[in-house]
Amino acid sequence: MKHLWRSITLLAAGGLALTACGTGGAGATPTTSPSVVFSSSAGASGPAAQSDCGASALGGSNVKVRFQLQWTPQAQFAGYYAAKDNGYYRDAGLDVTILDGGPTIAPQTVVAAKDGPEFGEAWVPKVLVANEQGADLVNIAQVFQRSGTLEVSWKDSNITDPAQWKGKKVGAWGFGNEFEVTAAARKAGLTDADYKKVTQDFNMALLLNREIDTAEAMIYNELAQLLETTDPKTGKLYSQDQLNIIDLNKYGTAMLQDHVIARKSWLDGQTSGVSNAQIATCFLRASFKGWIYCRDNPDKCVDITLNQGTILGKGHQRWMMNEINALIWPSPSGIGILDPKLWNQTVSISKDFKILKADPASWAYRTDLAQKALDGLQGTDTQGASFQKGTVQVTPKGE
Repeated sequence: MKHLWRSITLLAAGGLALTACGTGGAGATPTTSPSVVFSSSAGASGPAAQSDCGASALGGSNVKVRFQLQWTPQAQFAGYYAAKDNGYYRDAGLDVTILDGGPTIAPQTVVAAKDGPEFGEAWVPKVLVANEQGADLVNIAQVFQRSGTLEVSWKDSNITDPAQWKGKKVGAWGFGNEFEVTAAARKAGLTDADYKKVTQDFNMALLLNREIDTAEAMIYNELAQLLETTDPKTGKLYSQDQLNIIDLNKYGTAMLQDHVIARKSWLDGQTSGVSNAQIATCFLRASFKGWIYCRDNPDKCVDITLNQGTILGKGHQRWMMNEINALIWPSPSGIGILDPKLWNQTVSISKDFKILKADPASWAYRTDLAQKALDGLQGTDTQGASFQKGTVQVTPKGE
């Protein structure tokens, strides 16, 4: 499945090659300042005690595992690339193969297969729906603490609230990425008949061409794609002053997104006499180190990401890295630790708006593995309490 989708959709509007969404923080204001100042949290990524990890602890040789991503290479996954590039996975006793995703790949389906990858990352509601359909996927680390989903329209459309979607063409993605948007419509009192839901491709073509009134966008990807596009009327890049942005965190229908999943049946088993739960702990510890590295070294992580073969360029990846860090940090209980209140909110919204039929099983998430991973990172800043999001200059076409 690697490198499944590398085609670029060329749009007449602005001439920008608009491409893939990162299926999968948007409580903060988007970055728009013309300066380039990446923030760096206090606390260096110090050495971790890993007596329970490493080849000797995992049976004498590095354990081969696969990790399925949601999308093609981009800074949304920079922490995992850094963990591999910097040797954190190797040092933890793992030989990790990172599998690219794409528009036709659903990690919750791929990982749920009996012979599927040991790990994957996906949005929480999609995984819970898969579990209702018979999967046994467990949330073992909640990496993103906030949702990145926005609904964007042109300022002259005067759409500032989901209630104003009535009679409008509302863009949303498929594959379960639309749940927050449809929940917002229902919260506004709209039925499916009150507006026309248009399934977007994973780009902003329909909004740029004014074929829809409002479009789903990630704060770290599609919003930037709009701002990286030239307005044909002015010859300048579009600005946020030309947009109305509905932040679904503020509207109250935001749900938990990027997290690490594994099959319960796999976690309960062993590999060559080693507990798979122990292997998972080592995978998380190395991954957390990767994300901490990207928090403290965002420019280096952009370069690591570009080396994976990204579709969009350095300017776009810098924007994305900055916004992704803001979805993760601060992590009040430590990176990867799920907040039960946010879990309950996600479940409640999913049930209220008929995304889920019932409460998830009690095993649908566990925090003990992430906590053990953090326990091996003593002396490292795993919370990022002093993190401040930087500002990144928008570049034409994200170059």
